[in-house]
Amino acid sequence: MKIHPLPKSPRILTTTVGSYSYPDWLLSVPNDQSRSDALRVVFDTQKQYGIDVITDGELNRFEPNHPDTNGMIEYFIRRFSGINTRIGVTDWKTFQRNETMSFRRKPAGVVYDEIGEGSLNLYEDCARSVNLANAPFKFTLTSPYMLARTLQDNYYNDFEAMLMAIADTLAAQLSDLPCACVQVDEANLPGNPTDSGICLKAMNRLLDEIKVERAVHLCFGNYGGQTIQKGTWNSLIDFLNNLHCDHLILELKHRPIEDLEVLKSIDERIKIGIGVIDIKTNYIETADEIASLMEITEKKLGKERLKYVHPDCGFWMLKRSVADRKMEALVRGRDRYLGL
Repeated sequence: MKIHPLPKSPRILTTTVGSYSYPDWLLSVPNDQSRSDALRVVFDTQKQYGIDVITDGELNRFEPNHPDTNGMIEYFIRRFSGINTRIGVTDWKTFQRNETMSFRRKPAGVVYDEIGEGSLNLYEDCARSVNLANAPFKFTLTSPYMLARTLQDNYYNDFEAMLMAIADTLAAQLSDLPCACVQVDEANLPGNPTDSGICLKAMNRLLDEIKVERAVHLCFGNYGGQTIQKGTWNSLIDFLNNLHCDHLILELKHRPIEDLEVLKSIDERIKIGIGVIDIKTNYIETADEIASLMEITEKKLGKERLKYVHPDCGFWMLKRSVADRKMEALVRGRDRYLGL
């Protein structure tokens, strides 16, 4: 298989965060051929609009029984060994008392034994996508902290021990992924910054195994166009500065512009990506709006800090027609700002 490297120009690259609106036929006929066809559509759409670093829409993780999370959680939990996804009423009620997951009332699984890889095969998923992408490709996976927060632990009786078991299981599959970049996604910590220390330990366990470009995406959640986590970037600066990553992919478009003052404190060794597309609305940003936000960002952060522009988060909750127009606007805005 041919692995395309990350582009060296232009100096600010466009990328998508991960998920994409699934084609209707994939929901109707979720077999391997439909999945491959859908992957081709997602890749070709991004390339058609000029996205520099493309993703697979996370369609390898699509499960028709869990379209509400696009397989971001269930895909991993169902494949791990040591976890039962058949939830009884006792475990269900116990999980409901977990205040850190108030938006989710049922656990994704119950841990009953040591967590292991089970049937998880990230290499297979990555290789399938790379063979179809024919362009610089970014592979995404869910943070171990976010996964751990969806589980009812009846085995470890220690959240950090369970968290690190998940981290070790994921890390063991990351060293040889055939792609240009690996991105770890975390949308729960921003609402629970007091867990920054244990989340950092788990995240760096993964990042230290990645041999290609290492990215971390953080946002404040999105469900039906609603922000899930209440928090600020200010409470996460130490966490961000100690990540063993090469660049960050951060929500900004749906955030107050004052957040840029806080992001100035991110260590200069880490390049920054900012969200210039709001995925919580159907409004299509103009090229001028995107260029203006990029200009403001570089004035605050410095010209050499901004490396990526992208949507705030994944596209899976938007109609395909809206997602496609937002991608087109993203590239046009970047090009307008750089004079391309």
